[in-house]
Amino acid sequence: MSAATHETEHHTSLGVDNRKLLMWIFLASECLFFGSLLSTYLIFKGESLSGPGTDIFAFEITSISTFVLLMSSLSMVLAVYGAQHGQLGLMKLMLLCTILLGLVFLGFQVYEFKTFASEGLTLSTNQFGASFYILTGFHGCHVGVGVLYLSSLLVSSVRRNGIGKETPLYIDIGGLYWHFVDIVWIVLFTVVYLIPAY
Repeated sequence: MSAATHETEHHTSLGVDNRKLLMWIFLASECLFFGSLLSTYLIFKGESLSGPGTDIFAFEITSISTFVLLMSSLSMVLAVYGAQHGQLGLMKLMLLCTILLGLVFLGFQVYEFKTFASEGLTLSTNQFGASFYILTGFHGCHVGVGVLYLSSLLVSSVRRNGIGKETPLYIDIGGLYWHFVDIVWIVLFTVVYLIPAY
């Protein structure tokens, strides 16, 4: 291999591209971030309930939004598959589907927040409300960042020169982030909505 080839591959001594390794390290730090938020939520879940608590949760709506986010993971897998197998039409279509499903999930979250606020649960209602909104709100921000990131990949892919010869790597890195966001939501949905208040 030529020196130029070595420069473009960006491999570490582990055989993983530097950019992919950086994403893994970033996601590991995000695990600590969400772990601290989740711990805070669990501490205040049954504390200082001067207003509404988990009794106002709309399980059906949240279940639908969870299904939507899980389906976005499937479309992301298909986008990565398309990129890795040179099926750029499939990749672009599945990226678009993932973006739209992410936006639908965010729409559900906005609707849910507005509903909870109208029933008296806000950031300032009690400690539970503050920890709930910060935990789920930060997850929503991560989904929003993922939508913007995938949108930038999609826009780049339709330009004349496309993303370039490293398209599979870029889509794979985007997939890592998106699957992380989905896994975090599964944990949050289980802990926040499925486990009853103690």
